Amino acid sequence: MTYCVAIKLNAGLVFLSDSRTNAGLDHISTFRKMIVYEKPGDRFMVLLSAGNLSISQSVREILQIEQLKDHEGGEPITIWNAKSMFDAARVLGSAIRRVYERDAEALKNADVDFNVSLVFGGQIKGEGMRLFQMYSAGNFIEATSETPYFQVGESKYGKPVLDRVLEPNTPLAEAAKCALVSMDSTMKSNLSVGMPLDLVVYEADSLQSDKVVCIDNDNPYYMMMHKNWGRKLREVFDSIEDPVWDDAHTDVPLKMPATRNDPLKKISSPQEKLI
Repeated sequence: MTYCVAIKLNAGLVFLSDSRTNAGLDHISTFRKMIVYEKPGDRFMVLLSAGNLSISQSVREILQIEQLKDHEGGEPITIWNAKSMFDAARVLGSAIRRVYERDAEALKNADVDFNVSLVFGGQIKGEGMRLFQMYSAGNFIEATSETPYFQVGESKYGKPVLDRVLEPNTPLAEAAKCALVSMDSTMKSNLSVGMPLDLVVYEADSLQSDKVVCIDNDNPYYMMMHKNWGRKLREVFDSIEDPVWDDAHTDVPLKMPATRNDPLKKISSPQEKLI
């Protein structure tokens, strides 16, 4: 399994991925799930992948040479000359379909699903930043201000903190911290997600990035964040009053009037059991 998250904000983009791949307890390996496509001053793009490793690796290789032709005589479109991120995403979708045409039947015969999930985002000179989630059929959706992030892989454990923290005006440093907390929460609850992590932070309109980091277990910032997050969560938990079911005084009682259809209604007499 894996976990990848990408965030689109007014200030820029944040990408984070783990690197653990497993096919059972005896087959745990490290493979990078992130690849950066950069032409400084012209374009900066990042691809995150989850799902079947052989499929995602094939897509990444074919993407380097994949071409689209919109009309006869027109220049083929590649990720390196696309005029928009939308066209670059179309090239990626075509690469996914190319792998499907080549491998899907053989995978089906081996009882293996064609399973790949990708997040693709960045900026090309002349347009704003864009972020897409790609599916196994080569189709995709785009992030919006209401949905400023995408996750692929083991997403459920890291989602709550993203929903509580992120909004379009969130600063990049805060968003990077939020992504790392999201990843830490996921690794705490799922052993199939693990170190090292790859983190990229891209500032809007820079068309390049020097904030590309590989994080391992010895990274001092990550260790500080990991310890503090767990400790602060425990402190907040301990500060919340325990629930009270009797008539003891409390400012926020748990008890509520029971209704006849309430499945939690207390049974106070044998006759009620028959109702």
